[in-house]
Amino acid sequence: MADWITLLPPVLALAIAVWTRNVYWALGLAIWTSETLIAGGNPALGFFGSVERAVSVFGSEGNTRILLFCLIIGALIEYMRRSGGIAGMVNWLVRTGAAGTRRRAGAVTALTGTLIFVETNISLLTTGIMGRPLFDRLKMSRERLAYIIDSTSAPVSILILLNGWGAFVLGLIAEYDLDNPLAVLVATIPLNFYALLTLAGVWLTVISDRTFGPLRAREAQTIAANDDAPEEETGSGSALNMGVPLLVLVGGALGFMLWTGGGNMLEGSGSQSILWAVCLATAIAFILLLRSGKEPKGSLIETGFKGMGDLLPAVTVIFLALVLGASLKALGTGEVLGGLAGSISFAWALPSIVFVVAGITSFTTGTSWGTYGILVPVVIPLALGSGVPPSLALAAVLGGGVFGDHCSPISDTSIIASLAAECDHIEHVRTQLPYALTTGLLAVIGYLAAGIATTF
Repeated sequence: MADWITLLPPVLALAIAVWTRNVYWALGLAIWTSETLIAGGNPALGFFGSVERAVSVFGSEGNTRILLFCLIIGALIEYMRRSGGIAGMVNWLVRTGAAGTRRRAGAVTALTGTLIFVETNISLLTTGIMGRPLFDRLKMSRERLAYIIDSTSAPVSILILLNGWGAFVLGLIAEYDLDNPLAVLVATIPLNFYALLTLAGVWLTVISDRTFGPLRAREAQTIAANDDAPEEETGSGSALNMGVPLLVLVGGALGFMLWTGGGNMLEGSGSQSILWAVCLATAIAFILLLRSGKEPKGSLIETGFKGMGDLLPAVTVIFLALVLGASLKALGTGEVLGGLAGSISFAWALPSIVFVVAGITSFTTGTSWGTYGILVPVVIPLALGSGVPPSLALAAVLGGGVFGDHCSPISDTSIIASLAAECDHIEHVRTQLPYALTTGLLAVIGYLAAGIATTF
């Protein structure tokens, strides 16, 4: 088999993702193509090989933990919601009195979005529900609210990696020849220029109370309209029903990483620690819901399954991405890419190129997770072969995926941000785009500088 043919599956995945805007088709057909090549070009054997490759994913304890974690956290979210914990947390934050001015209202909303890093959708919905009455009372546009919640949820999730994002990426890189995959993942935090600059931009907007571009015009229209919208009822419940499980999740993950690492957090098992922590947090949330009396005792298990079902599409993407990574490894794509990377004379440009490609992929597919599943198996071998630090290349992929999400009208997070803020979706994308493009340009410059600094 010619070496170049091993590059066909990931190239096909990118092409199908752009053409169909469907990451399921992209990953599924890429897996089948890879297995067909492994089977000597026999498409029927490639199909059966794809099934067996999918089964083999569960042979890895780390992969199984990741998939379980992403399902169980759906139950955790549903238990917190049904017990009134989310509503109680929102009401408690509003009652603090810290939202009496435009700057304070923006700060409370941004801080809430920053603190709820466990899952992007719950961050978007919680901060959106809390922010709507505050922004309406202070004559701030719903588009500004959508920008703040959209530009905090994903960037925070990819920086504070004690969540499904971190577990997913850790699973993707664990199969490669890295001395310490967890240390590589942690090292991406200061190198994720887009996420860091996006959060800085949000806080600069909040503190200065200034906007630019289409968002500035929309703000002026909102003030001129002088529409006094009544505050919304967010429901009732105890903030502890959300706060306690979240503290258990975060504290448990950190504690278990110390334990499994023999006192060194970076040596601990990330997938094991996060799974144990989410199981413990879900059990606490279950007990709190039981004590609240808000749900019949006989339906609590069904409630948990409903929450798991809500995250099944995301878990499917994760599963397919893991299967593709395993198949490409068996095909030898990584070795071919590593050899090609060794001959690249402009390795210094690799991080910036990776960021742009990840942004385009995420923009066209509407999913950063699908982008990671497609590109991480390609980028890690390229980095290892070219001498670029894997953490720098990985950070470019992670930041590029979020960048594309912020620019894309078909992004699930942008759509949910619009729904949470109750503003027109196209207006949200249009008003957020200048912020994302400006930050993306700065990130490209940052990756060019980092690439030069690390390869010369």
